[in-house]
Amino acid sequence: MKRQGGFTLIELVVVIVILGILAVTAAPRFLNLQDDARNASLEGLKGAMAGATGIVYGRAAVSGVEKSNPGAVSGGTNGQDITTILGYPKASEDGIGRAVVGLSGSDSDWKVVSSGTNTISYSFESSKEDAKCLVKYTMNTTDGSEPVITVQKCDN
Repeated sequence: MKRQGGFTLIELVVVIVILGILAVTAAPRFLNLQDDARNASLEGLKGAMAGATGIVYGRAAVSGVEKSNPGAVSGGTNGQDITTILGYPKASEDGIGRAVVGLSGSDSDWKVVSSGTNTISYSFESSKEDAKCLVKYTMNTTDGSEPVITVQKCDN
């Protein structure tokens, strides 16, 4: 009779232990959930900005100030006026910052990381790497078209 060969129980246990050690050390590199959560938050802020932009433009059109440069509509955070340019929220804290609830104020999770004449960028209040992940709101003041909102993701 021919003797059948195979793995012993000890060999199988050693292989399983080695695979377990590899899985524990390699899995966190493949599962970067913090960046995924941050990216989802940035996309959510982009959607909130886009929605607020449309609502403010509609309110400006009803009020008859969609052609004003600058103008203002009521109904911002805490009832403050929202500064507009050609009907869209201005790229500032008194414009888009007031149009989106939770974007400005002492209890906000967001902070302004850069602002210019026609742009403003927001990042996480707790982020140490401001330029790495942000949402940028850019006005089109020349033709009066809708502002451009872009997301710079938190990828390593």
